[in-house]
Amino acid sequence: MTGAPAGSGAGRDADSRAGGGLRVVVLGATGNVGTSVVRALGDDPGIGSVLGVARRTPLWTPPKTEWASADIGAGGDGEDPAGRAAEERLTDLFRGADAVVHLAWLIQPARDPLVTWRTNVLGTARVLRAMAAAEVPALVYASSVGAYSPGPVNRAVDETWPTHGGRPDAAYCREKAYVERLLDGFEHDHPRVRVVRMRPGFLFKREAASEQRRLFAGPFLPQRLAGLGTVPAVPALPGMRFQVLHTDDAAEAYRLAVLKPVHGAFNLAAGPVVDASVLAGVLGARAVRMPLGPVRAAAGLAWRLRLVPSPPELLDAFLRLPVMDCTRAAGELGWRPRRSAQEALRELLRGMREVAGAPTAPLAPVVEGGRRHE
Repeated sequence: MTGAPAGSGAGRDADSRAGGGLRVVVLGATGNVGTSVVRALGDDPGIGSVLGVARRTPLWTPPKTEWASADIGAGGDGEDPAGRAAEERLTDLFRGADAVVHLAWLIQPARDPLVTWRTNVLGTARVLRAMAAAEVPALVYASSVGAYSPGPVNRAVDETWPTHGGRPDAAYCREKAYVERLLDGFEHDHPRVRVVRMRPGFLFKREAASEQRRLFAGPFLPQRLAGLGTVPAVPALPGMRFQVLHTDDAAEAYRLAVLKPVHGAFNLAAGPVVDASVLAGVLGARAVRMPLGPVRAAAGLAWRLRLVPSPPELLDAFLRLPVMDCTRAAGELGWRPRRSAQEALRELLRGMREVAGAPTAPLAPVVEGGRRHE
């Protein structure tokens, strides 16, 4: 589907431009994607101001940006006082905005799915209610390839592919798929709001390397393992193929989605599709074919021993991801990534070797208390 639905806010966008540019609220503005989106919006002359919202506001001061603190997952659901207060806070922050970019998401603690559910699902429902109350005309939401159902092995899928999640027992996929249903209901009830769903592959940049090591590998991964030539072999597992994208390229797609009268879903990824041979080439290693069983058993054991922060179900979901067709983003957004998949991967590895980070709480190169605290 192309263009904006009737009453989508295109007229309001024009008025906002005449008055000095659009006002955009970015939720989750201090993370991997948020820092790149805030920077991309601030550099655009069509954007008048950016309100970055996060649980912990940073000292970082990008152009045109002011900060506010809010926790979308505070309290519970229904008539919980803390939840009502959080929703009222969001409504106040959203008033006068031309668009909300919703990036706020918890991946950890994976061992406590109730915590992630409160932020990712109940928090998103709270965001949608606050948007309706504040009459914001546009939402750009960070979905994911993880929302998709397993795909065919012989072709890429477009944005019409079912979004039931790769594994219902993997919290990340389950919650991404559930939020897709929340958005379906919101679009039905609020047809005048322009809703855009971004579905990127894995997003990497140098400044996010330490955060991603903490989220997915945990405190026991030596940084030196990110060096070229230090990993002798890459396991070529059945079904191992995935897509990546430099975070700054994803941010450009978000910027375009804010400015252009598009709606619906957009797949975002760079080429080539990464398999064991591509990954081995980046690492200067060799690909070795391995059966899934022993690798999954080792992942399960490491999870039970609390050596890694990611459950084995996430590995299962990873191996069932479809390959995405990004034709729609090129045609309707006019978007194409500037960096290849290999370039994004190399930047991640360089960031890990350098213990890279940024001056925000999620991207801090070292957390308070160090690896013992992790």
